[in-house]
Amino acid sequence: MDAMTTATAHLPASTPEPAPVWARRAAHAIALCALPSGLWRVAMASGVHVGYSDQVLRDVFDIPGWGIAYVVGLFVLAEAAALSPLLLVSDRWRPLRPRTLATLAWAASALLILVALWQLVVAFTVESQTSMSSDTALTVWWIAFAPLFAIPALMTAVTWSYAQRHRP
Repeated sequence: MDAMTTATAHLPASTPEPAPVWARRAAHAIALCALPSGLWRVAMASGVHVGYSDQVLRDVFDIPGWGIAYVVGLFVLAEAAALSPLLLVSDRWRPLRPRTLATLAWAASALLILVALWQLVVAFTVESQTSMSSDTALTVWWIAFAPLFAIPALMTAVTWSYAQRHRP
């Protein structure tokens, strides 16, 4: 008869220390950084003049038409992705093992840096600027999309904090 004693019982793994306040704030800031561009997209899909001519909306974005579903779907997908760093600072819900989640988070950070660099290249090309109907519209576009460039740095900081708290 095997008796389970304190020495042989499986003890629960030590719980990691909670995320620092700055990491929690950074994770929440990521979601807030994605919001202005998302609202701009929803405004475009709902017919608010955001600076594109009707011809550009029809020819490039297929609005009205399937482009509305695409733009709203992009908004939903972007917000869901922007909320995912909250998993790295949550003490309650852990969908994956810490090492797996840390690996995915580092990969996401690297991908976000590459996407941000690519978006800078696209934003400064002549083609991107000629679709806007006025300088005011282009300024509003920059104000709506500029916060997205903070996301890679914030995500890297949150990921670093998570990795430090869950290292073996």
